[in-house]
Amino acid sequence: MKIINTMMTSALAIVVTLSLGACAGMSAQDQNTAVGAGVGAVGGAVLTGGSTLGTLGGAAIGGVIGNQVDTNRK
Repeated sequence: MKIINTMMTSALAIVVTLSLGACAGMSAQDQNTAVGAGVGAVGGAVLTGGSTLGTLGGAAIGGVIGNQVDTNRK
Protein backbone atom coordinates (compact mmCIF):
# COMPACT_ATOMS: atom_id res chain seq x y z
CA MET A 1 0.00 0.00 0.00
CA LYS A 2 2.87 2.36 0.77
CA ILE A 3 4.32 1.76 -2.71
CA ILE A 4 1.00 2.73 -4.30
CA ASN A 5 0.87 5.96 -2.28
CA THR A 6 4.43 6.79 -3.25
CA MET A 7 3.68 6.10 -6.92
CA MET A 8 0.52 8.22 -6.79
CA THR A 9 2.39 11.11 -5.19
CA SER A 10 5.10 10.88 -7.84
CA ALA A 11 2.51 10.72 -10.62
CA LEU A 12 0.76 13.77 -9.18
CA ALA A 13 4.02 15.70 -9.11
CA ILE A 14 4.71 14.80 -12.74
CA VAL A 15 1.22 15.81 -13.85
CA VAL A 16 1.47 19.12 -12.02
CA THR A 17 4.87 19.81 -13.55
CA LEU A 18 3.68 19.03 -17.07
CA SER A 19 0.49 21.03 -16.67
CA LEU A 20 2.46 24.15 -15.78
CA GLY A 21 3.31 24.40 -19.48
CA ALA A 22 -0.28 25.50 -19.97
CA CYS A 23 0.41 28.63 -17.90
CA ALA A 24 1.81 30.56 -20.88
CA GLY A 25 -1.35 32.60 -21.49
CA MET A 26 -2.21 33.14 -17.84
CA SER A 27 -1.77 36.28 -15.80
CA ALA A 28 0.92 36.34 -13.12
CA GLN A 29 -1.70 35.91 -10.39
CA ASP A 30 -3.23 32.91 -12.17
CA GLN A 31 0.21 31.35 -12.55
CA ASN A 32 0.97 31.88 -8.87
CA THR A 33 -2.36 30.28 -7.94
CA ALA A 34 -1.68 27.23 -10.11
CA VAL A 35 1.86 26.81 -8.83
CA GLY A 36 0.73 27.26 -5.23
CA ALA A 37 -1.99 24.64 -5.65
CA GLY A 38 0.45 22.18 -7.21
CA VAL A 39 3.10 22.66 -4.55
CA GLY A 40 0.47 22.55 -1.82
CA ALA A 41 -0.98 19.31 -3.16
CA VAL A 42 2.40 17.62 -3.22
CA GLY A 43 3.27 18.98 0.22
CA GLY A 44 -0.07 17.90 1.65
CA ALA A 45 0.31 14.43 0.20
CA VAL A 46 3.82 14.05 1.57
CA LEU A 47 2.96 15.37 5.03
CA THR A 48 -0.13 13.17 5.41
CA GLY A 49 1.29 10.03 3.87
CA GLY A 50 -0.68 10.34 0.65
CA SER A 51 -4.16 10.80 2.08
CA THR A 52 -6.74 12.33 -0.23
CA LEU A 53 -7.86 14.86 2.34
CA GLY A 54 -4.30 16.01 2.95
CA THR A 55 -3.64 16.37 -0.78
CA LEU A 56 -6.83 18.34 -1.40
CA GLY A 57 -6.31 20.48 1.69
CA GLY A 58 -2.75 21.24 0.67
CA ALA A 59 -3.88 22.17 -2.83
CA ALA A 60 -6.56 24.51 -1.48
CA ILE A 61 -4.25 26.23 0.98
CA GLY A 62 -1.43 26.46 -1.56
CA GLY A 63 -3.78 27.94 -4.16
CA VAL A 64 -4.97 30.62 -1.76
CA ILE A 65 -1.43 31.51 -0.76
CA GLY A 66 -0.29 31.56 -4.39
CA ASN A 67 -3.21 33.80 -5.30
CA GLN A 68 -2.26 36.34 -2.65
CA VAL A 69 1.43 36.56 -3.58
CA ASP A 70 2.20 40.02 -4.96
CA THR A 71 4.64 39.80 -7.85
CA ASN A 72 4.76 43.58 -8.38
CA ARG A 73 6.53 44.54 -5.15
CA LYS A 74 8.68 47.64 -5.37
